[in-house]
Amino acid sequence: MDYIVLLLGCVAPVVRCYGSGKVTDSCDDLRPRHAALSPQTDPAPFTVAADRSGYRLGEEVKVQLQAPGSTPFMGFLLQAREVGGQSPVGSFALTAGAAQLLACGLRPNSAVSHRSESAKTSIRVSWRSDASGDGKPIQFHASFVQNYRTFWVDVTSRSLGFINDSTGGSASPTAPTHTSELPPAQPAEGISGADCGVTKVCFSQPPSCDPAVSGDCYFMSAVATSPPAVRYEMTGPSDGYISFGFSDDRTMGNDDLYICGIDGGGRVRLQHAFSTGRTAPRALTLGNVSGVRASVRDSVISCSFTSTNAISTQRRSGADKAYHLMFAHGPSRNGQIQFHAGSFVSSDKIDISRPQSVAKAGWPRVLKAHGALMLAAWTATGSLGMVTARYLRGATEARSLWGKDVWFLAHAAVMSVATAATVVAFVLPFCYVKAWSEGAHPVLGCLVMILTLVQPIVALLRCGPQHPLRFLFNWSHALNALAIKALAVAAIFTGLKMIDSTPDQWLMKTMGGFVGWEALLYVLLEAHSKWKGSSTDPGSKTITIVLLVALFCLGNCTFLAALLVGIGKS
Repeated sequence: MDYIVLLLGCVAPVVRCYGSGKVTDSCDDLRPRHAALSPQTDPAPFTVAADRSGYRLGEEVKVQLQAPGSTPFMGFLLQAREVGGQSPVGSFALTAGAAQLLACGLRPNSAVSHRSESAKTSIRVSWRSDASGDGKPIQFHASFVQNYRTFWVDVTSRSLGFINDSTGGSASPTAPTHTSELPPAQPAEGISGADCGVTKVCFSQPPSCDPAVSGDCYFMSAVATSPPAVRYEMTGPSDGYISFGFSDDRTMGNDDLYICGIDGGGRVRLQHAFSTGRTAPRALTLGNVSGVRASVRDSVISCSFTSTNAISTQRRSGADKAYHLMFAHGPSRNGQIQFHAGSFVSSDKIDISRPQSVAKAGWPRVLKAHGALMLAAWTATGSLGMVTARYLRGATEARSLWGKDVWFLAHAAVMSVATAATVVAFVLPFCYVKAWSEGAHPVLGCLVMILTLVQPIVALLRCGPQHPLRFLFNWSHALNALAIKALAVAAIFTGLKMIDSTPDQWLMKTMGGFVGWEALLYVLLEAHSKWKGSSTDPGSKTITIVLLVALFCLGNCTFLAALLVGIGKS
């Protein structure tokens, strides 16, 4: 028993030492001394990020250790090192109470660690270079401990190049070159569609576009130079970033990405990242990447680089396997990429070592069915129901069937079809995506769905035709129908914009023609309705209104057929 007490007395100080963050014995290799346990080999869920891509002598750099919302870390160790070096450089200062300074390599304040085993989701500190430094690129290195058995070693930030104020240049050999000051030259210089399918793999939107000819071309290419080295190029118009990646399937998640984006200082830089799905991609070290060239000219971003990194989707890895190619572009905010504004994916898995022109995958049938049902509901049945209630009501007076006015039965029938189509169309994308998507389209769709369900409920609870408050139902029913129509048209426009890959935006223009057509026919129907009220020959006016409604339906069905064909080919 005495031996056990003695053993616990010896071990307890060591355990308390690690929990308190006094981990100077880990300064060299950044590895926690957790018995014989090994660090995790998959990418860490935690990131190390600096607030800039370059530094000056004595200038303060803000550094942040960040955890995803549901996965905090207990312990950490942070250092700054020269790229390729093993010794800490510079000194840290604290901005929060959850951290403490350590002396590594006999250098005061050259490392930061935790103070307790409390759960942490974010740590912010500041770092300054040595006044006598020799101006080499540096990286921040960190280790994270999630629990005693789960920890990651040497998670790094992107490299920070040294900015020499005397020349205005950077000493980083891989720092992207910012060329936005050059005269506008919309096509991306040096990147073209030449030799696609002959010496390189090419993937573009619109299909087979050439960035050397058009600045509106989203393009990436890959050339296997000397395996495992691959030379990549990507270019496209964007106000934030462009990116391409490799995936095991056609949906986002578990994807190996390269991102070419504009940072907070307005410069273009290359990033390596891993997509986890519906959250922001997790930053990775750039790895074995060389020959980086990056520029932005007249809002056209382009990057080219050589990589010997193995492609890894975590499910499997290796440069000699086939993957779906993905391309995405979107805005950024202070250097942080936002949800993509557009994306496309290859129809088949591609081996980048085999030159070919890659075909873009069409939209999944489930999403095409969603669009088709929404179009049918609000360019055909919904419009016909509204026109029937407003303009055919007087034309079918004294005509009844099964004890109900004919116009009412027709209105209820077509609106029931429109409601059913809307409900089915609303459910389909959620069954496929199984998550909420950002942007205006899903918000508009939800509003359409809510108001569509309200309409028949209110109609079933309406008061009688002779009730003194009947006018309240009439007005609210009509205004709600008008709101549904307006929101549905807006939702269709945003949905078509997502899938319209034609160079001239044919689907969008066709939908614009439909809106113009409906507006013209509504004006004619309304004018005829006012004229009919003052007419002494109701018979001829009834024929005219029926002909106008028939013309309205014929035109709407023509536009619907054109839009459905466009969706089918998207």
